[in-house]
Amino acid sequence: MGSLSTLHKGAIVTRDRVKNIELPGLPGVEITLRPSARARRYGLRVSRADGRVTLTLPVRAKERDAIAFAVSQTDWLIKALGQIAPVRQVAFGQMIPFDGVEHLIVPAKLRAPRIEAGQILVPEDPARLALRVQTLFRHIARQRLQTASEQYAAQIGRSFRKITLRDTRSRWGSCSADGSLSYSWRLVMAPPVVLEYVAAHEVAHLAQMNHSPAFWAVVGAICPDYATHRAWLRREGSALHAIRFDTAD
Repeated sequence: MGSLSTLHKGAIVTRDRVKNIELPGLPGVEITLRPSARARRYGLRVSRADGRVTLTLPVRAKERDAIAFAVSQTDWLIKALGQIAPVRQVAFGQMIPFDGVEHLIVPAKLRAPRIEAGQILVPEDPARLALRVQTLFRHIARQRLQTASEQYAAQIGRSFRKITLRDTRSRWGSCSADGSLSYSWRLVMAPPVVLEYVAAHEVAHLAQMNHSPAFWAVVGAICPDYATHRAWLRREGSALHAIRFDTAD
C-alpha cells in the first residue's frame, strides 16, 4: 500500500465521508476521509489491492484543509495510482493466471471445468462462469495449502487446528492463537513456490507468533528461498487482486 503523510494542526471532522474530488490532472478521484483519534498528521494511502484512496486525518482537522492537502498531492497520487494493476474480468476469451502462468478461458462441452494445455475449460454458461472458475481455484488451493501446511508443520514438530480459505485483500495468510490457519485462495494463481512460501510463513507462526529474527529463522529453515517469493508477492500480488470474480465474490 502506497502512503504519504505530513504533520497537521487544526479543528473539526467527525465521521468517515466519501468525496469525489476533482484533482488537477486526475478528475473524479474518490477519496475516503477517515478521521482518527490517534492521527497527528494527514496520511494519504492508495491500496495496492483495489486502488482505493484513503485520507486519514486528526478528528479535529477541518475538512477543507484535508481536501486541500489531497489536492496538493496530485502528482504523488498519479504516480501511486499508476502502479495499480488494471482490473481484469473473468470471461470467456480472457486470460487469467494459474500457477503463475496466463491461461485462456475457453467454453467447452463439459460438466465441470478443468485446466489443461494452458487453457481453463469451462461449461458453456456465461452466467455461471466466474463461480465455476472460482470454485475450481478454491478446490485446488485447498488441496495444495493443506498438503504444504501439513508438510511444514511436521518439519517443525507442530500441528495446526484447521485451514480456512478466504478472499482477503490485506494479507495472504494468517495464523490465530488457537493454531487455525487462514489463506487467500487467490494464491493458486501465483507460482506454486509462492503459495508454498505463504504456507511456510503461516506455519512458522505456530512456533513464533511474531515477526522476530527467530520467526524468520524458522521460515528460512523450511523455505530457504522465502525472500524471493515474498518479493514476488509484493511486486505482483496486486495483479491477482485485480482479477474480478463478480458473480462469485
